Amino acid sequence: MLKIKKHPLLKYSEEVLDALHNQKPVVGVESTVIAHGLPFPENLITAQKIETVIRESGSIPATISLKNGHFLIGMNNEELEQFASTKGIPKVSSRDIPVILANKSLGATTVASSLVACDLAEIPFFASAGIGGVHRGAETSMDISADLIQFTRSKVAVVCAGAKNILDLNLTMEYLETQCIPIISYKSDDFPAFYCISSGIKSPHRVDDDEVIAKIIEKHWELGNKSSVLITSPINTEDAIAREEVEEIINKAMIAAEHAGIKGPMATPYLMKAVAQATAGKTVKANMSVLISTAELAGKLAKAHMNYLQNQMLN
Repeated sequence: MLKIKKHPLLKYSEEVLDALHNQKPVVGVESTVIAHGLPFPENLITAQKIETVIRESGSIPATISLKNGHFLIGMNNEELEQFASTKGIPKVSSRDIPVILANKSLGATTVASSLVACDLAEIPFFASAGIGGVHRGAETSMDISADLIQFTRSKVAVVCAGAKNILDLNLTMEYLETQCIPIISYKSDDFPAFYCISSGIKSPHRVDDDEVIAKIIEKHWELGNKSSVLITSPINTEDAIAREEVEEIINKAMIAAEHAGIKGPMATPYLMKAVAQATAGKTVKANMSVLISTAELAGKLAKAHMNYLQNQMLN
């Protein structure tokens, strides 16, 4: 049994604490998808489904949120329902964490703030449908997601379906390269684009073997890096949307947004809504698909990673 260091800002669920004590694989999950995703009760059902597929893949889920001056590392059903049904819970990125903690407010974690919590809790795996990135027009707006910054600071393997097409994916890839974040595409040659199988950008590395991915993660950290490893996996083919279709919609929506004076933080939800409307809601089904598939893969890879570590200890 491993003794877990207590941290004053962390409150573990019994299931997660038991898993960490007994060296069982654990996967962190953000809570923004609950508080700012689908309407109630679909958001609660989805959150429970994400946790179920992680357990079925051999790992323990740790859905992360902020409450009463602590990070909750793992949420029980009552807490999941509270976050799913309560309106107005703020979306908390890395910069907002100390304010929410000090005020003892409820807070739904994003990718960036979840990585802070995972790192503090020594949870090496995190699952997200899609990461943030460099926004279109960032050369003048400087609009870059905190997710990319947090990758440089948090020692966590992140499993996702790439990033949304509304971002500038070429600049996103350039930024990740500059920050020396390893990008591993699982059983795919390309960097995926959330609900599109491919962004049209070739991934720097393709790996098909779970144990090799576990080795890559450990080698990255053995080199002294305190940063993330990004593991991407495309959406299931049957739920995917054609990249060309999405790009055409985005280009038209960007022109409309410019004419309407919509920019800055308001641009992203505007573009997302435009894509959802133009695809007759296909993006909603696609979003659900990547939430489940990335969680399932993260659970599988976390188990392979734990097996690799335990085998290394025996040899």
